[in-house]
Amino acid sequence: MMRRRTTLLTSCTALVLALGATACGSGDPVSAGGGDKALSGQTVTVAGVWSGTEQKNFQKVLDAFSAKTGAKTQFVSTGDNVSTVVGSKIEGGNAPDVVMVPQVGVLQQFAKEGWLTPLSATAEKSVEAGYAPVWKNYGSVDGTLYGLYFKAAHKSTVWYSPDAFSQAGVKPPASYDDMLKVGHTLSDSGLAAFSVGGQDGWTLTDWFENVYLSQAGPEKYDALAAHKLPWTDPSVVTALTTLGKLFKDRELVAGGQKEALNTDFPSSVEKVFGPKPDAGMVYEGDFVAGVAHDQFGRTIGKDADFFPFPAVGTGKAPVVSGGDAAVVLKDGKNAKAGMKLLEYLATPEASAVWAKAGGYLSPNKDLPLDSYADDVTRATAKSLVDAGDSVRFDMSDQAPAAFGGTKGAGEWKLLQDFLRDPSDPKGTAAKLEAAAAKAYKG
Repeated sequence: MMRRRTTLLTSCTALVLALGATACGSGDPVSAGGGDKALSGQTVTVAGVWSGTEQKNFQKVLDAFSAKTGAKTQFVSTGDNVSTVVGSKIEGGNAPDVVMVPQVGVLQQFAKEGWLTPLSATAEKSVEAGYAPVWKNYGSVDGTLYGLYFKAAHKSTVWYSPDAFSQAGVKPPASYDDMLKVGHTLSDSGLAAFSVGGQDGWTLTDWFENVYLSQAGPEKYDALAAHKLPWTDPSVVTALTTLGKLFKDRELVAGGQKEALNTDFPSSVEKVFGPKPDAGMVYEGDFVAGVAHDQFGRTIGKDADFFPFPAVGTGKAPVVSGGDAAVVLKDGKNAKAGMKLLEYLATPEASAVWAKAGGYLSPNKDLPLDSYADDVTRATAKSLVDAGDSVRFDMSDQAPAAFGGTKGAGEWKLLQDFLRDPSDPKGTAAKLEAAAAKAYKG
């Protein structure tokens, strides 16, 4: 089962929906000065994981595309099972034109299946001009660019309650060790340090990835992501040991390990920003802000704020990202119009539509920061863009789904087992290697 992880906001159960939308306007997706509706009468079908608030905001982008081109759009929410849903639609002769792919591994799978059309010269030119090379690399397979990263997530953000910090007399920490000290001070003041959403295994992979990237460095991170380095490597055991010290400390984890394993991601945010706080901090990506604001009425920057995931030991502060890449399917009924949509999505103009609505980050460095609605989002966006090629894509999103993206199996389950009992980092590393070896061979 594929997962929603980089773009989860206010809806946690994706329903299969088909929404059509049209709008009026002028121009075409590549040249805003055009007066004719070049795609009038055509429909572009787009499939993606988004639902709820995210789907509504993406629909605003599709509506802007319709206004420029005259094309109608239809969005189908796939839920977490992007690969399965799209594969069945292709087999049934009902392939969408465009898919918003949430994982590098799935994009690579689609390309190797021969399902994808390479990006047009116009779209590729926009990527080369507006994106750090790392984003082109993650969108390419065997040197061919297939994916345009339209929406990104900054997954190296620790969210906290300014009120809780103020009452405990602490400030955002500059190092991992300082973060744990802040956590113990929070605990002494009556709140646990961290709310951990361990019921969703993907949150635990994100914890591991930030610790590992900072401790082991980008070269080993890349090697482990490609399984060129085994999970039994001492660097993995070291990262698990570091993480285990936090997991087993009842003063740091709200409700202890058992409660963490029964807490899903939205509930982990609620434990910090809901009406009855149990913790002062929750680690997850920038999308925490959407839940804190939309579900619990928090004012971002005032009632909810973040600090960068701090450097571990002597390492550098990590910048882990995720994202949704737009790809065009060869078997779509209107693939040519689908490519026009991608050319539009590659422009700052398209990104600005969702940036204004909120709950969005773009890796496009040509998008002005004042396009974002608040200072906190501007700060996370600037951090992501400024990181340039040092950004590392979510490691489990790069893995085969059987290892890095399946509920109750692979890395998700093994890290949940580790949260339950962190006493044997070396044994957990061996189990991770066995699961990875099997998945990468498959």
